[in-house]
Amino acid sequence: MAWRNRPTVGAALVAVAACALCLLPATTRAQLRVGFYDATCPNAEALVRQAVAAAFARDAGVAAGLIRLHFHDCFVRGCDSVMPPSSCLLRGFDVIDAAKAAVEQSCPRTVSCADIIAFAARDSINLAGNVVYQVPAGRRVGRVSNETEALQNLPPPSSTA
Repeated sequence: MAWRNRPTVGAALVAVAACALCLLPATTRAQLRVGFYDATCPNAEALVRQAVAAAFARDAGVAAGLIRLHFHDCFVRGCDSVMPPSSCLLRGFDVIDAAKAAVEQSCPRTVSCADIIAFAARDSINLAGNVVYQVPAGRRVGRVSNETEALQNLPPPSSTA
């Protein structure tokens, strides 16, 4: 008779674990805040802004590419800077690379690439449409890139709609 209760205990443990996992995104979101790098890399946002402004001066169309990069980054598994290889065809990666290089030179291994992408999208919107808003930071880089999930949930890089 005791063996009959074991599946119930196992099911209860699975349910508790599932609930705990569901709370992780809320916990992660709670860590984001405006001014996250004020003490550790105070010029991070300015360095990203400079890289975006330089690229925008050469080609204003890069703004749309950076916004789309941010969308692709955030849509499948959250804003974690892990994108499938097909996303590499999108415009703006060179701007992110330039911004990341500038930030790394100033503050090595401090600012996440996910935050750099978010700052770059914000700065693109500001340059293209004169809209100003603050971006909470503190995102961490993910470790999973799943091409199948991206193909199922995102428009392909070749999409023009």
